[in-house]
Amino acid sequence: MNAAAIALLWAVNLATDTCGQLAFKKAAIENREAAGWAHWRHMLSRPWIYLGGAAYLAEFVAWLAFLSTVPLAVGVLLGMAGIVSVMVGGRLWFKERFTRPRLVGIGLILAGVALVGAGG
Repeated sequence: MNAAAIALLWAVNLATDTCGQLAFKKAAIENREAAGWAHWRHMLSRPWIYLGGAAYLAEFVAWLAFLSTVPLAVGVLLGMAGIVSVMVGGRLWFKERFTRPRLVGIGLILAGVALVGAGG
């Protein structure tokens, strides 16, 4: 498989993972005043939980395809970019804060992904 196809599989995996995480977060916080089963019933009545599930199903397929093309160690390390994309998505969508330790962590993750992506 050529490099462009592998990069596309990685991008699809990253996008679907991020979408799933953000959708699940949205489902979990929509009805904060409900507790216990009422909270779960509310989540199950909202489209976010199903969008998250569909995104995870798509991610599963993309992940298997991606792992079939790269060594496991490389795939898992490149998959860690999802941590950064979810943090950025949380900042943009939920107004979550970037603390100094989180920014350092993002930098270290991106540096590691860049090294692996460059063949290091």
